[in-house]
Amino acid sequence: MEEKKTIVVTGASSGIGNAIATYLAKRGENVIGTCRNPASRTGKADEFFDMIALDITRDDSVKTAFSKIFEGKKTVDTLVCCAGMGIAGSVEETSIEEAHLQMDTNYCGTLRTIKAVLPKFREAGRGQIIVMSSLAGVAGIPFQSFYSSSKFALEGLVEALRLEVAPFGIQVCLVEPGDFRTGFTDARVKVAAYLAGGEASPYSKGFEATVGQMEHDERAGADPIVIAKLIEKLLGKRNLSVRYGVGSIFQRLGVKIKNFMPSRLFEAGLKSTYHL
Repeated sequence: MEEKKTIVVTGASSGIGNAIATYLAKRGENVIGTCRNPASRTGKADEFFDMIALDITRDDSVKTAFSKIFEGKKTVDTLVCCAGMGIAGSVEETSIEEAHLQMDTNYCGTLRTIKAVLPKFREAGRGQIIVMSSLAGVAGIPFQSFYSSSKFALEGLVEALRLEVAPFGIQVCLVEPGDFRTGFTDARVKVAAYLAGGEASPYSKGFEATVGQMEHDERAGADPIVIAKLIEKLLGKRNLSVRYGVGSIFQRLGVKIKNFMPSRLFEAGLKSTYHL
């Protein structure tokens, strides 16, 4: 029998992370999930895998969590970085503090977890790192500019990291989901200035149209089990591609043609999609 793989999934308490961790655990893999507060998860879907405390925005929490993980396991085969959050608002109305939170969580948080496993992977001469990006990391989405920025940053990080760690047998890739049906929709944070201003905001019409369309598309999106099945196919793959798009054909094709069409035409498509 093939030996079980040990997979660490961050952000495993909900959404895509939980779907991946649950699916892989049911398929017989040894899954370790992480979230900020495991105690609050009693009786939830993550009963199929172990869950440990990890706040990706804190260096000490990341260090403690991975010390515990590597202490209990001889090796970790794959790190799947899913932890993150989304902030919605215009560039003008988003405070520097809110922008910093978005980047510190999605970009720096992912970076912290990657740095935690690299020494062990390098020593072992193998390991996989799968980073959850987004189609919003390929095309900037209005009123999600800082979310898009955080995902664009991850795209650049992974492209460079792949070249640095390839000599050590470490594989790194991006997974770029489109719209999926998860709790991310309801968890999206609207910036404080917009909430305070409401209809008085000069951006209210565009904001409501865009975010309303996003929420509609996400709630009508596919089950994240589709992403979990993709991750399963990537486990142990000897040569990972840089990126894997997953979602509707329309969305995946839309971002693929971005670099092959006039920018004004691409922008016109986005304006039409989001009723701007």
